[in-house]
Amino acid sequence: MTKKEIGTDQLITQILKGIEEVKGNDINILDLREIENTVCSYFVICNGTSNTQVNAIVNSIQKTVSKELKDKPWHVEGSENAEWVLIDYVNVVVHVFQKHIREFYDIEGLWGDAKTTVIETNY
Repeated sequence: MTKKEIGTDQLITQILKGIEEVKGNDINILDLREIENTVCSYFVICNGTSNTQVNAIVNSIQKTVSKELKDKPWHVEGSENAEWVLIDYVNVVVHVFQKHIREFYDIEGLWGDAKTTVIETNY
């Protein structure tokens, strides 16, 4: 149990590093562990300003996690349109949006019971 938690913390750290490397905006972590019947433990949500930046964020996350943890996602979906890309690392699911798509779907609102951590960035 403890090893799994350390692994999840390391994974989230590397995901955040990947997002910040290409200046992803409005980064939030939703802790879903206290909510019944969830598909994973955490959502990491961020957005980019264009489909080019969304793809850059996705590629940066995958490259960073692969390099540092030798792990790759179980599933990636949405790369073709790059409006909402989902990267599934089983315990952690990353959502990379374009800003207007994020506002439309309002995942933070849908998962309002989750404990939310806002990540401050310096850019």
